[in-house]
Order: sequence, then C-alpha cells, then structure tokens
Amino acid sequence: MILITGASGQLGQDLITLCRAQGRDFAALARPDFDFEKPDTVIASFSAAQPTIVINAAAYTAVDKAETDQDAARAGNHTGPRLLAELCAAADIPFIHVSTDYVFDGNKGAPYVETDPPNPTGIYGASKRAGEEAVLATGAKAVILRTAWVYAGHGKNFARTMLNAGRKMPVLRVVADQRGTPTAAADLAAAILGIVDKINQTGWQPGYQGIFHATNAGETTWHGFATAIFEEAARHGYESPEVQPITTADWPTPTRRPPDSRLDCSRLTQTFGVNLPDWRASLGPIVAALLALDAPG
Repeated sequence: MILITGASGQLGQDLITLCRAQGRDFAALARPDFDFEKPDTVIASFSAAQPTIVINAAAYTAVDKAETDQDAARAGNHTGPRLLAELCAAADIPFIHVSTDYVFDGNKGAPYVETDPPNPTGIYGASKRAGEEAVLATGAKAVILRTAWVYAGHGKNFARTMLNAGRKMPVLRVVADQRGTPTAAADLAAAILGIVDKINQTGWQPGYQGIFHATNAGETTWHGFATAIFEEAARHGYESPEVQPITTADWPTPTRRPPDSRLDCSRLTQTFGVNLPDWRASLGPIVAALLALDAPG
C-alpha cells in the first residue's frame, strides 16, 4: 500500500488522481492529521497506515517567507522528512522524497547532475538540502527526486498567477534572466509511480538509493514560460496582456533565485526507465484546466 503525504498540494493531488485512475491501493494524508510541525501526528499516521512504500510530497514551499519563518521551513523540509525516513528505515520499506533545484546556486552555466556540489542561497534551499542529507543518513531505502518549477491545473502556481494577473493588467513584467524547466505535477506523479512499479518489479536494488533529478524535458525562462502560457490561453479566447522581459535586478525578492537551475535527468531514465515529456507538451491541458477553474462569473 502506497502512503502519500502532502495530499492537499499540487503533486499530492495529482498522485491521488493517478492512483485512483490506475486502481492502486493507497492512503493519502494532509494537515491537520499529518503535520511535520507535530511529530506525533507523523508517527501516529504512519503506524495507522501500515504502508509498503511512502511518497513524501509534503514540504514547506514558501521560498521567500522561509527567510523569516525558519522553524517551519526546517520542520517541513528537514526534521519532518528525517522522521518519516526513520520510520521507513525501521519498517524496511522504500521512501520516495521530493526535493528541489534550489539546492544549487545556479552559477554552473549548464544543467546540473546529481554529483554537482549543492550551494543553496536561501533558507528554503538550505532546509531542503539539509533534508536530503538527513534522509540519506537514516539508512532508509530512499529515492530523492529533485524537481523544479512545479505547476498544475489546480492549486497556487506561476501559471495560475499569470492568468489571473493578465485578466487585470494589460502589461506584465516577467523575469527573463532565470533559466529552468517548468514541471507539470501530473508528469512528475506519473514518473514517481513508474519508480514505484520498477521497485515492485525488481525488488529494492542498491542502485536505487540516492538522489535523482526529475523535471520535464526542455528549458525556458520565466518570461518564456509566461509567454507560452498566454499563447495557449489565447486558443481559448483569452485576451492576453503584453509580457515585457525584465531582469532579476528589476524584481528584487528576499531570496536570491538560481539564475540557471536546469537539471540533467538522464540518471533517472537510466536507473528506472522513466522520463518526463517536454514541458510544452503538458502546458495546453493545464492552461485549459486553469482557465475553466477561474472563469469569470
């Protein structure tokens, strides 16, 4: 039985949808029943579920707020996942944990591989990196997936923010000097369940242990992403705003974003036979879903 944590988030919801569609045996947990800031709820939930594999999609994701909300970021991204990994280690079951491109500073100038040294530039990235290290230190059968720029046809995300802003403003200014890969939560969910199937087919193998990069294929900037979102929206009669490119310096934030956080995902494919499609292939259906979700009137 698969235990999914973070059930109310974008990835959690898409994991649930896919598990239901595929007829999988699963349980899904979210706050307040499962809360990394309340370790007793984690232990009790795990004990009640009796899982055979755990997918941890729960995390603290407020990148800028983490700078002043450090205890919550640490609980959501470091000490909480460590506890869950310890429970999995004690039960001798696999643990799939989701991490982030923000463990890197973005200065490499080429896609990062798993062996590149992390150098997070903010509390959020540092808490996620600490979580990676803590999970691996438990000795659990851990698969850690670093992903990036996650969005979906529901929840709070960049695509939804752009579409809502575009309804109100004729001109939007979007950062054009940060490069990465938009990743559809549904594609990431499918990849994770592919990993689950591989583990079930072969049994746990030593080569499954460790960190893997998992994003959609391709690359763009936030400005390029926004432009593509509005191009898709226009197919549905949406009146798109003008999207002006700006620099990171034009849009200061409490946390410095990596200027180039592209991830090389070849190890994921080589190990598990899993790969995610090009980000553009998944954009259309998500934009359509978001337009329907927030349709005026």
